Amino acid sequence: MDYLPLITTVWSVLLYLNTLDANFAYDDSRAILKNPDLLPETPLWNLIYNDFWGTPLTHSGSHKSYRPLCVLTFRLNYLLGAFNPWGYHLGNVMCHALTTLVYTFVARVFLRTDLATVSAGLLFASHPIHTEAVAGLVGRADLMACLFFLLALLVYMRYVEQRSSDSPGSRWPSAVLVLLLTTAAMLTKEQAITVLAVCWTYDLFVAHRATLTDVITLRIFTQREFRGALEGFIFLAGCGSTLIGFRIYFMGNKPPEFAPSDNPASDSDSFITRTLTYNYLPSLNFWMLLCPRMLSFDWSMEAIPLVENFSDTRNLCTLFFYASLGYAMFRILKFTDHRHVLNDSCKSLFHTRKNYFNTSLRPNFNNNGSAGLNSNYSSHTNGFTKSRKHSLNLTASNSLCDSESHAQNNLPRLTTLPMRHVDVVVMSLAVIVFPFIPASNLFFYVGFVVAERILYIPSMGFCFLVGHGIQTLYTRYSATRKILLASLALLIVAFSTKTVLRNRDWQTEERLYSAGISVNPAKAWGNLANIFNDKHEKEKAEEAYKNALKYRPNMADVHYNLGILLQNQNRLTEAVESYKKAIQFRPKLSVAHLNLGIITSQMGDVELAKKIYSHCADLDTSGLKDPRLHDGTKISCLFNHGRLLMDQDKLQESLEMFNTALQRRPDHYPPQSIYNMIGEVYYKMQRFSEAEKWYKEALTVKPDHLPAHLTMAKLMQAKGLHSDAESWLDKAKRHHPSDLTIDFHRAQLYASINRLNDSIAIFERLLPLLSHDFDTVYNSANAYREADMKQKAEEMYLAAVKLKPSEPAAWMNLGAMLHINAKYTQAEQAYLKALELKPNDKVTSENLLRLRNLMGKHR
Repeated sequence: MDYLPLITTVWSVLLYLNTLDANFAYDDSRAILKNPDLLPETPLWNLIYNDFWGTPLTHSGSHKSYRPLCVLTFRLNYLLGAFNPWGYHLGNVMCHALTTLVYTFVARVFLRTDLATVSAGLLFASHPIHTEAVAGLVGRADLMACLFFLLALLVYMRYVEQRSSDSPGSRWPSAVLVLLLTTAAMLTKEQAITVLAVCWTYDLFVAHRATLTDVITLRIFTQREFRGALEGFIFLAGCGSTLIGFRIYFMGNKPPEFAPSDNPASDSDSFITRTLTYNYLPSLNFWMLLCPRMLSFDWSMEAIPLVENFSDTRNLCTLFFYASLGYAMFRILKFTDHRHVLNDSCKSLFHTRKNYFNTSLRPNFNNNGSAGLNSNYSSHTNGFTKSRKHSLNLTASNSLCDSESHAQNNLPRLTTLPMRHVDVVVMSLAVIVFPFIPASNLFFYVGFVVAERILYIPSMGFCFLVGHGIQTLYTRYSATRKILLASLALLIVAFSTKTVLRNRDWQTEERLYSAGISVNPAKAWGNLANIFNDKHEKEKAEEAYKNALKYRPNMADVHYNLGILLQNQNRLTEAVESYKKAIQFRPKLSVAHLNLGIITSQMGDVELAKKIYSHCADLDTSGLKDPRLHDGTKISCLFNHGRLLMDQDKLQESLEMFNTALQRRPDHYPPQSIYNMIGEVYYKMQRFSEAEKWYKEALTVKPDHLPAHLTMAKLMQAKGLHSDAESWLDKAKRHHPSDLTIDFHRAQLYASINRLNDSIAIFERLLPLLSHDFDTVYNSANAYREADMKQKAEEMYLAAVKLKPSEPAAWMNLGAMLHINAKYTQAEQAYLKALELKPNDKVTSENLLRLRNLMGKHR
């Protein structure tokens, strides 16, 4: 029994055990936490039409990453453990372990020896370049694609064997299985379709021993000896064309659109810059396989500066890389051409030997019927000796010919076909090069510069090369074997240590982004700021946002997030500037428009806020990465616009706005809030039956919808059904036992039915918790006033105007309370402020007149 696959598999599991307690990180949020395709209520059919992030493939903003099988496994994780990250990480570790198991088996087939196999297997299990694919949950696509890639290659090798066997008809089930596995690989990650090219490389250059001359002269399509390879080519080309056609059809026949920051070279107007940069990147990727010292969660935003001219020293790396690759190809072609000549020589020698035995050693019969030997044999002893020596030389030479012609002449056995040095090198380069081509920008631009997880499949070829090289050195230089083995052990230990340490970075987002500051400071600082913000570390968050903008001032997301931070600190003017800059750098950023409208409204410029909402609602969000968010934001703008109109008592216009929001509402936008606000409009119109109908519509959609419970209570209160009103508040409390707004509404209900002591008792419990909330403070002041607690009422009105200086009712009531408390000068100032905010207000004007008359009497 071969224990090597088991050893490498166990090693791969041990290295990644510390990822099991990791949280969601980076892209995991959008692919898992915000992906509706994971939820049971989402039809499975949606996985066929949506991309990896849950966006319809035909949408202009879709990333076009079509990986339904990977999303299906995420959905299974959700069914088993909802959004518990432990199960998702366990799934990734299991995928990596299974892939390592199959990879080691394939390495055994190619490399043959224990040393080469275990070297390649352990290097693959421990290579630090794999940490992003295993520790980052979105990397499951790469893990699964690699697994299907290997299985498809193995089955194709079996197909080649069966094709040349005594019963070639048995090959078709294997061919069908190759198609199914390749399809599964492509539906897990797109680059895995390149396994078809690797399969034909095996068929042509390993199984059929084709040479460069065979390819150039098209003998592979005309000669009988390559008939099997031709069949394989037709089969693989048919599979590839069908799958690529299917893929293009489902992505809407349009390539994805990426922001310039994702792939800066693609946005360069200089052909030289694009050419030099794109030729440099493969050498950088290969260097990361050789020396994975510097790793990062993200390489965008010019983390790798563009190569803009020929004097850039990085061009030397490009030249060295391609020179080395060219030399390797030259050696391979030289060997195959030499073998081609050798094969022709072998055929000639076979023909000579056949003629020699047919003519020189064939018995002749004389006229009397007796047998005799040919005269060349019988009369020339020296000639016989020379001929015998020649036949021995023929036999020695033929040992090479036999091994070379084994696959060509019929039987390329999966377990017996001898793998030569050149075969291993050819297959290793095929596994490195072909899967990397989709990421090379050769045929189309991609949405990244360097992505470590896309090297998961190419790293297999790299590990093949290293394992084969170690075996070659071990065989040729026996005197240094101990040094070689010690060096191998040191390399594996170093890679394993780096992997374990890198896994720790992926355990939390804060560690991950902190580790990426040296590579991509703009992106890392921006993401770190979000982490600090979530932890309510406001000063650190603000500093981090500003650090990010120092490196890249045009980051719209960072300006927007800084605006939210400033808005939450009531630094409204600064927040407005941040939102305006976010819109400047990304005019379609609808959430920035929405928040700008909210702040503008809070600052008292209602008309400007309405214009902002109207503009946001009509934004074209095509080409945006998250169209669900932006489409929902546009509905929120309509919703807020309708509320402003309702507050201005423009009830019919408000109703029309809410109905427009309903008509434009995408399926993923919940309608209950709109239903409830339509009910509010009818409530203000005194059309209580229609209001009740819409409140109940909201509760039908979402039975625990808190605003609908509260508005139903308010409606019952308006009808004089106070017990029913309190009953609705009780229902709301059962659904939301810790929500303080229910207590606030109960306090208002008690105040309205003159249960002032009960109302004040609730307000006094709420005020320490909601001292920043204007409505709570303002209405508590009203309760204190009704209870004739004049001084307390004055204090609360004063606190209310500080919280909302633009609210005229608060200034008017503060003036009235100061008026009652005989603080006439202060009362006059309060009335004047109220009139400034709401000129010609009748109640305020009358109160001011009374106050001045009173002040005149006192004078």
